[in-house]
Amino acid sequence: MQDFVRDFRQTVESSAQQMLAVAEAQGEMRPAPGQWSAKEILGHLIDSAANNHRRFVEAQLKDDLVFPGYDPERWVAVQRYQQAAWVGLIALWRAYNLHLAHVIASCPEEVLRQPREQHSLDRLAPQLVSPDSPASLDLLIRDYYAHLEMHLGQLFSACG
Repeated sequence: MQDFVRDFRQTVESSAQQMLAVAEAQGEMRPAPGQWSAKEILGHLIDSAANNHRRFVEAQLKDDLVFPGYDPERWVAVQRYQQAAWVGLIALWRAYNLHLAHVIASCPEEVLRQPREQHSLDRLAPQLVSPDSPASLDLLIRDYYAHLEMHLGQLFSACG
């Protein structure tokens, strides 16, 4: 897990630096009608960090991995990320994810790998696990990172 956390931190730091090189106006451009701008994608990544922060902590305090979902489209709309300051969003995203790296690094290995029969990961990460298979916190964390990397690719593509 140490290598994973190191790579996660590097991704966060290098991505934040790349984002800071993007002008505010570029961050507001939508690649196509109905698609999120880079600001809105970053806002979604902040929301994802917030939701997963709670999951990562709660998973260490209970025997299952059952968590509520959330509606990403509505969360982005309600928070009006398009009108938020680009540099502020970057700082919040960076700080939140560095804190998540700390939470992950602090988690005991046996808790990370513990199989959990009861989980909602089949709804949160259906490509990874079925409702009939056990899941682990490690799986949830790795899915979060894959989700983050996918959206970072979209964000940088949206910026041109």
